[in-house]
Amino acid sequence: MTPYDASSPQGQNALVDAFGRQVTYLRVSVTDRCDLRCVYCMSEHMTFLPKAEVLTLEELDRIASAFVGLGVRKLRITGGEPLMRKGVLGLVENLGRHLKTGALDEITLTTNGTRLAEFAGALAAAGVRRVNVSLDTLKPDLFRTLTRGGDLSKVLAGIDAAQAVGLKLKINAVALKGDNAAEIPELVTWAHGRGMDITLIETMPMGEVDVDRTAEFISLAEVRRGLESFWTLADLPLSTGGPARYVAVQETGGRLGFITPLSHNFCEACNRVRLTCTGTLHTCLGREDAADLRAVLRAGASDADLVAAIRAAVDAKPKGHDFHIARAAPPAVARHMSTTGG
Repeated sequence: MTPYDASSPQGQNALVDAFGRQVTYLRVSVTDRCDLRCVYCMSEHMTFLPKAEVLTLEELDRIASAFVGLGVRKLRITGGEPLMRKGVLGLVENLGRHLKTGALDEITLTTNGTRLAEFAGALAAAGVRRVNVSLDTLKPDLFRTLTRGGDLSKVLAGIDAAQAVGLKLKINAVALKGDNAAEIPELVTWAHGRGMDITLIETMPMGEVDVDRTAEFISLAEVRRGLESFWTLADLPLSTGGPARYVAVQETGGRLGFITPLSHNFCEACNRVRLTCTGTLHTCLGREDAADLRAVLRAGASDADLVAAIRAAVDAKPKGHDFHIARAAPPAVARHMSTTGG
């Protein structure tokens, strides 16, 4: 229990930025480590953080609970690959107390799926109801190439296990012009055939990687036009608390999302912030903003000090991001998505 284990506040106590946007969604990275090396996400030879720089599970709980006390209604556990973090299930179970009090609407998870078969049952028992699985292709050879050695069969087994215990799954796929763009209709059909939503994502200019992102970038406006040449897409008012804009695909009976940080940003209704595994709070994915909550905690902060630091960071949340992509240009932000918590 913490001082933040009461019901979420309303009105003047809510966490609102300088542009009137209320923050109700916190993404919590529990590790920068991952068992895959996706080419658009990280370098092949990554240097991972020493243990001392990573928040303890107790520190992660304290910060997340503070946000719940300030009106955050949704927590998403991310990484790196979150299921690689030793003890992560205990963190999810402990945070589940906020579900029981009604202070929190849901705890969700984003994973690459390689360890989902092992954890699916326990996640469901801990109160997780929705999981996002990152999957860019159904071709084993291409999957191995994009992830630098990953085994597609492990991901598919994880999806099977998760659905067997009743978890609702959504597939996230990064659209890559030279790799999976032609496969997107097949991916959508497969996901919808299994009762899963799927969201397409434009590649984001985050961190130095070993590929030319300009060669891989494809606008999802272009992808949508291609899909509309043989499918009927109807815009939906659906929102899951994230940046995706959804359509219904009449022919498959499923929902398809588009996340378009480059061709059409989603900043005007942004309700989310990100906590890295080192305790850095980023209020914008595409800006080099940062508030060091680890330093606040480890300096012996009181609960009031922590709340004040969170409020100051959110008050400085920028109006929009700096994402752009151009040949030979450096990344819009230096940090990798795996470090930020994607």
